[in-house]
Amino acid sequence: MLSARSLFQEILDNDESFRLFCSIAASGESQGGWENARIAALVPPSERGLAPKITRHGADEDKHGRIFHALLRKRGLAPVPVPADTDYTMILERHGIGLAHDRLRADRPLTVPDIVAYLAHSRVTEQRASEQVGLLRRYFAGHPDVGRAVRMISADEDRHLAYCHEELLRFAAAGHGRTIQRTLRTCALAEIRIYRDVSLAVMAHMGRILGWPRARSALLASGIHAVYAYERAAGWRRMVSLRMPEHRNPLGGPATPAPEFA
Repeated sequence: MLSARSLFQEILDNDESFRLFCSIAASGESQGGWENARIAALVPPSERGLAPKITRHGADEDKHGRIFHALLRKRGLAPVPVPADTDYTMILERHGIGLAHDRLRADRPLTVPDIVAYLAHSRVTEQRASEQVGLLRRYFAGHPDVGRAVRMISADEDRHLAYCHEELLRFAAAGHGRTIQRTLRTCALAEIRIYRDVSLAVMAHMGRILGWPRARSALLASGIHAVYAYERAAGWRRMVSLRMPEHRNPLGGPATPAPEFA
């Protein structure tokens, strides 16, 4: 029977598919770490109090990248180049979601609207990350090889999402509410389309590695299209709502260190 659990298990059990999975994940996390580090360095003077939280966010993402590389080393595997059609983070940037990398490479301070745009983009993408890693945690929290990593990354992603809620609500109270809602909607509608395309690409690469029959690949593709149809009709709304997190100041401390993997 085809299920999310059996699909992930098949990917984990094969060295080549596991290598691609970890390489894609590590690349995206490392890119997120760089982006947050640059944003923290360029925060406008009026928002310097936000810089430590952005730095913490970036440190967490860097840590996640190191964790995925450590999982590869544990199995005696080296990372592989990430296929361009699976590079979620770079595809988002090319479509104008978030702050452009050229802007982040410049040594000009960001503006408050830039920070609002960054937080709105993060609110959407952290929703996706929280859900995806939460699914892995549901099925593999007790896995001897990846369980500890999945639990740590999932807890971090939940904190990142809570931080975005908290800071966007603060900016909304300061008069940026309309801009926030408009930016969230634009980001969410673009993200669900890009997520669909990247998911199709990842499954195509995995299918070639694992030798899936055409019928199975077609079934997975139809499932991805069905998810997109739901998200386009109504599901995107979960990505644009804002609520104050139960635990305030979720990024108000240093990043937890990455675990050692023997």
